[in-house]
Amino acid sequence: MPIPSRPVLVEHLVRTRIAGDVATPRDNNLSHYRKLANGDRHYWLGLELGDRWTDEQDVLAVMAERCGVNDDPEHRVGQDTIDPELTVDGLDRMAARLRKAAAGKERVLFATGHPGALLDVHSRTAAALRAAGCDIVRIPGGLTADEGYVVQFADVAVFERGATLWHTHSPEPMNAILDHLDVRPDLVVADHGWAGRAGQRGIDSVGYADCNDPALFIAEAEGTLQVAVPLDDHVLDPRFYEPMTAYLLDAAGLL
Repeated sequence: MPIPSRPVLVEHLVRTRIAGDVATPRDNNLSHYRKLANGDRHYWLGLELGDRWTDEQDVLAVMAERCGVNDDPEHRVGQDTIDPELTVDGLDRMAARLRKAAAGKERVLFATGHPGALLDVHSRTAAALRAAGCDIVRIPGGLTADEGYVVQFADVAVFERGATLWHTHSPEPMNAILDHLDVRPDLVVADHGWAGRAGQRGIDSVGYADCNDPALFIAEAEGTLQVAVPLDDHVLDPRFYEPMTAYLLDAAGLL
C-alpha cells in the first residue's frame, strides 16, 4: 500500500468516518463521561481514577482537548466529532514509541477488545516489530477470564467465548495474561481495558480509543498511558484502517 501523506491521511480519515463526523452520537458520549465521573468502573477501562474525575464537565474538557469532541456542554444530542489532526498527532506519538521499541528490540504484547475492527491494525504492527527484531509476546495457553478464554490470534491477544471473538472493555483478560507471564512486556499496544490495565500496572502502554472511551485519554493526561490515539474504533470496513496503519509504520521506521 502507498504511504499516505498527512493531508491525504486526514482526508481519508474524514471520508471513512474514522475521524471527523463519526458515528458515535453525542448523547452516548456524554452518557459515558457521566458514568465515568459517577464511578462506574466499567467505564474506567482497568484504570484507578480515584476521586480525581468526579465532574463530568472536567471529563468533557479533556475529551475536547485530546479527542476533538464538541466542547459545548449544552450540545446534548446529535452529531459529535473526532479531530482528524489529533488522530494523526496521536499516530505520530505512537510511532515514536514503536521506534523506541524497535531500537531496543523490546518485548511487546498486542491485545484488542475490538477484534472485528482493529485486529489487523495490531497484527500488522506486531509483524513489523518482529521483523525489526522485537520479541512479540506469546501468551500462555489455557487462560480464562470473564467466563471465557484469553487466546492469541495473529499475534494479538483477544477474548473468546462460545467459539466467537468478543468485543470487550474488561481489564480482566489483561490481568490473566500479566498474572501468568514469567517476564513482563516492555510495551503493550492495545485498546479498551487491555491498554488501561497494562498502564495501571506500570507497563508502558499505547492504544486506540473512541470518543466514548474517555478513560484512556484521561490516563494519557495523567501519564498512566503513553499514547491514546483518538478514532472511531469500529467503522464499516476494517480495511479502512489500512492507510492509517501504513502511515503509522512508516512514521515508526518499520516499513
